[in-house]
Amino acid sequence: MNLSSWGNYPKIETKVFSFENENRLKEILLQDLEFISFGNGRSYGDSAINRNIIHTKKYNSFLAFDEISGILHCESGVLLSEILDSFVKRGYFLEITPGTKLITVGGAIASDVHGKNHHKMGCFSECVKEFNLMLPNGEIKNVQKGDELFKLTCGGMGLSGVILDVKLRLKKINSKYIAQKTFKTESLQQTFEIFEKYKDENYSVAWIDCLAKDNQIGKSLVMFGDFLDDGDLDYKEKSKLTIPFDFPTFTLNSLSVKAFNYLYYNKAPNGESHKKVDIDTFFYPLDSINYWNRIYGKNGFTQYQFILPKESSFDGLSEILREISNSNKGSFLAVLKLYGKANENYLSFPIEGYSLALDFKIENGLFALLDKLDKIVVKYGGRIYLTKDCRVKREIFEVGYPQIDKFRALRKEYEMDKKFNSLQSIRVGI
Repeated sequence: MNLSSWGNYPKIETKVFSFENENRLKEILLQDLEFISFGNGRSYGDSAINRNIIHTKKYNSFLAFDEISGILHCESGVLLSEILDSFVKRGYFLEITPGTKLITVGGAIASDVHGKNHHKMGCFSECVKEFNLMLPNGEIKNVQKGDELFKLTCGGMGLSGVILDVKLRLKKINSKYIAQKTFKTESLQQTFEIFEKYKDENYSVAWIDCLAKDNQIGKSLVMFGDFLDDGDLDYKEKSKLTIPFDFPTFTLNSLSVKAFNYLYYNKAPNGESHKKVDIDTFFYPLDSINYWNRIYGKNGFTQYQFILPKESSFDGLSEILREISNSNKGSFLAVLKLYGKANENYLSFPIEGYSLALDFKIENGLFALLDKLDKIVVKYGGRIYLTKDCRVKREIFEVGYPQIDKFRALRKEYEMDKKFNSLQSIRVGI
């Protein structure tokens, strides 16, 4: 079959293997082939693509739940949305969640995803107690937090084996609603000041106008929130819009993005505003649109996400935003977040600082622009997020991940490099 991830780039012919029990998975792995695991296809680039994929989505049962500890035991193909559908009404939510609920638990571990509360709670691996991992030879290892294989697998992009089942901790909540406050800022300096002033808020994120120029560079809508305590746990997914076909590639251009950014920024009241919103609106706004990736056209898109250390974030972001604004290739989806300290996992993305994520349609001149941005990221001591990437060069990637040699050595020790590979792992040499 022809396969791509969420960015619809790149596309390759792939053979798909699926399993519903451990014996079948072992049979698959003992073939003389290379594989990569593929969950729900929501990574953006080529990190879950190879000529042969192991589709994990059918391995998706709930196994047990402890009401006292909040520990959920489930198979790796379970979607985060399925956890929410079953457990919000019981008063539980994900401790850490990314901006989509349409990913598998296994994928969340492989990418060591993070969300609007990283500055307080860290990455997804923080709520993972243990998991079972099938190695290249079919052996199953029970992996505990802190183990060598834990640090290799969490953020390891599926390159250590196939995650089978997971024990993860959910958090108690008493509402499906979030009290959200929004600040409208007029510059990057103001945006940083608001983030720092409210750094103790549980959830924070900003939409940033990446096409703003001159003294308005970095103007944003900065949002904070936390769960209400009103006892309303009647959580139901709302009806969705559907994008029925790929938009023509000319639909998204500098004029349409500027128009969207103008309207989105100016619909918010000046200063500070307050609003009650539900879980899906606050955490997963794009999940309300089926196939929203089609708006970028048949050539696809890439999300460019980088993070800079806190001490260099302001200067680095200023330079990068000027470069994007001058290119006229701005994104209407531009998300700025504050992050806490890095964890011990070898390839986990976050470090203490600020991250910016931007979506760009694939078009002439884009990769040249991103190459320029890469150099600025490296100049300021930052790194690129592999889960979103489809094109970063090996030398750029390596600079940002100082534990890469340890990652490679362990892959060789367990002979994972002979069995588990993706287009991305080959490109960046991991």
